[in-house]
Amino acid sequence: MLRQNRIPGRGSHDAGPRCCIARPAAQPEICRRRGKQSEKMKQTMEARRVSGLILAGGQGMRMGGQDKGWLELVGAPLVELTLARLRPQLANGELLISANRNLERYAALARALPDAPEFAGCGPLAGLEAGLAACAAPWLVAVPCDLPFLPADLASRLLAPLLRGEASLSAASCAGRQHPACMALSVELLEDLRAYLRAGGRKVREWQARVGALQIDFDDAPEAFRNLNTPDDLAAAEAYASQWRQS
Repeated sequence: MLRQNRIPGRGSHDAGPRCCIARPAAQPEICRRRGKQSEKMKQTMEARRVSGLILAGGQGMRMGGQDKGWLELVGAPLVELTLARLRPQLANGELLISANRNLERYAALARALPDAPEFAGCGPLAGLEAGLAACAAPWLVAVPCDLPFLPADLASRLLAPLLRGEASLSAASCAGRQHPACMALSVELLEDLRAYLRAGGRKVREWQARVGALQIDFDDAPEAFRNLNTPDDLAAAEAYASQWRQS
């Protein structure tokens, strides 16, 4: 005869093994916590979304009136080279191009935005206004079309203090020289920019100072901000680009 050992302290009626059953009341609380965590993650991701803007609406006077974005460097248009440097930094964010001519050509690369009629002739800030007005993300990174050697971490370095809440706009500087057209900013600055333009303001640095811009040093990338304003500048950049692409 087989003998069944009884667990001490138990009656004969509950000698079998017991199962631990989770309290049903705990499940809704867990779901609520997970829901809050998921919502917080969504809000964080939304707050970090960024679009990119290429400023290509200038008149190119020092280039003989040519559309600078379509001038070629090492066999490719400057706008395409600049886009190729900026695109990977946007985490699939939308790309925009401020342009006032050759709109169909620019539209083949990204969404092309002419200056608003109200701000026509107001310079690069008019292009910035168009970009901010079209931007669907909380943040916008803007660069000129003639910066084909942009640092690979330009966007992240410009955005870092903004995401920490230290300012609403940051601009690049290198070796003590400011590069105001190379900036990151909040779309919430749109109305202030419009007010500045309507009051007759046209200077990029002046408006940036007005909104408390931060200057972000890129002293480790001196060649990234080479000026390409004249044919001689472009020729010098051609020589540098040949070496840069091989390095």
